[in-house]
Amino acid sequence: MDLAIKSRLRRLFAKKPRPGSGIEARPIIRKLVWARRSAQVGFFALFCWWLVHTGFRGTFSAVGDRVRVGRPVEGFLLADPFVALMTLLSTHTVYRGLLWSLGLVALTLVFGRVFCGWICPFGTLHHFFGWIFPSRYGKGANRIEQNRTHPVRQRIKYYLLYAFLGAAVFGSAIGGMFDPICISVRALGLAVLPASQYATGLLGTAITRTNVLPLQNSSDAAADFLAANVWQAKQHYYHQAWLIGILLVGILFMNRFIPRFWCRVLCPLGALLGVFSRFALFGMEKDHEKCTDCNLCVVHCQGADSPEGGVKWRQDECHMCMNCESACPEDVIKFRFLPGLKSRTGEPDTGRRTALTAVAAGAIAIPMARAADALETNYDPKLIRPPGAVEEHDFLERCIRCAECMKVCPNNALHPAFFEAGIEGLWTPILIPRIGYCEHSCVLCGEVCPTGAIQKITEEQKMGIDEKPIRIGTAFYDQGRCLPWSMATPCIVCEEFCPTSPKSIWVEEVEVAKRDDRPRAAGTAAPMITVKVQQPHVDPNLCIGCGACEKVCPVQDEPAVYVTNVGETRSKTNVILLENTNYNRS
Repeated sequence: MDLAIKSRLRRLFAKKPRPGSGIEARPIIRKLVWARRSAQVGFFALFCWWLVHTGFRGTFSAVGDRVRVGRPVEGFLLADPFVALMTLLSTHTVYRGLLWSLGLVALTLVFGRVFCGWICPFGTLHHFFGWIFPSRYGKGANRIEQNRTHPVRQRIKYYLLYAFLGAAVFGSAIGGMFDPICISVRALGLAVLPASQYATGLLGTAITRTNVLPLQNSSDAAADFLAANVWQAKQHYYHQAWLIGILLVGILFMNRFIPRFWCRVLCPLGALLGVFSRFALFGMEKDHEKCTDCNLCVVHCQGADSPEGGVKWRQDECHMCMNCESACPEDVIKFRFLPGLKSRTGEPDTGRRTALTAVAAGAIAIPMARAADALETNYDPKLIRPPGAVEEHDFLERCIRCAECMKVCPNNALHPAFFEAGIEGLWTPILIPRIGYCEHSCVLCGEVCPTGAIQKITEEQKMGIDEKPIRIGTAFYDQGRCLPWSMATPCIVCEEFCPTSPKSIWVEEVEVAKRDDRPRAAGTAAPMITVKVQQPHVDPNLCIGCGACEKVCPVQDEPAVYVTNVGETRSKTNVILLENTNYNRS
């Protein structure tokens, strides 16, 4: 059977159009197919251009300068209707620029899922890898079978959509973990780009050691270009980047088994657009009587929407790639406005009970997670949110795990959380001061946040000019590890780097006893001497929790000064109680 189908496909590919058959109009469709490919390349390049510019490569040394990205780097996220619908259900509001998503909804109501086939960067990535590494079932009858509609596969993404919307109703935007635009930013920004920068650095070092002048010059020129236009100002490292990268590779690898695996099986945004595409004005019309069942349309189909003869095509699955019309040798497939309804079906066959079960599962999961994590009473000290972040429950209602804030942070201070905020807070941003501190005058994370989880604050608000500064935590000292406190060794690095004015870290000069470490005769006890050291203290009324002191502390492994989230501005309960206590000093 397989050999017979192969032979038939070869004959059909070699078939020449009959005069007057209408096939001479196909060059127009072929041009549209190439226009679609050009659009895919162009939009993917635009996405990558915005992604690499989600960062700051200058300095914060100039006094009075307002540092801004200056580009709409969150543009794809703002046009994402899945993100807009989640935040609408979880917060009962639509945040600012998310109204742009209505434009994509309108486009879908006219042309169907054209976003999936023409625009989506994650879909284009899968399309590209499916072309470079074709499916192991990519020939003959196997390919035809893989490209037909498989109801079980198609239903999964709808169940995920229903579950995430159910979770949103209970106040969680956890569905952002499965949003294709969020995945693209998170995986490429936190895993692929830093790994590429690291590998390029190793390659540049190897070329430098060759002592071949032309190679060295070319390497230096390439390194300068990449540093100015692509890489971060310094090598960035992200917690869990390995896991995020492995998941990306695993999803792409699944294209070896199911072409465009993500788009067909898991994508909740594609499922949402599929719901809207039921009402699209533009679509396919088939003449089943003239169809010869050559299955060339199925061979080239990107969406598994059953374009072959004898069955109704799935409008909610069609990516508008137009490969089917371009490949059809009998000219029985036409894309047009207001096509006939006889040859199509637009409703996803998910089953009412199963769909309700998916909604209930998503809705129940959030209260169960919050009951286990007890965010109101159990404050994880490492849960330090970016400046401008809203209160924790409001934050989880809005944060879509897109990682824009982590990518834009100039000091590599923000990282994806693991379980610091419970299972519901997975991959939301937290500040890890030991890796990077929060720049005193930087407000870039709020600028690029598309949902308002991190508010767009000004430098004056953050630094407390004419008002109280925004605090993300408080610093504390482990006196048993601090050099001046425990070892009588001079050190004032933390005080020198404290950015607040007046400084929240102050030092007290004291005389302490220590052993004389100068050379002495063997067996002679070391005499005690007195030295002057400056022992540091923290003023909790001035500390903003930026983490600069923890970052620069010279004590390795566990630093002598550390920051926790207590005293953060966004919470009225996570406070240092002694600050609010009135003392009777009489």
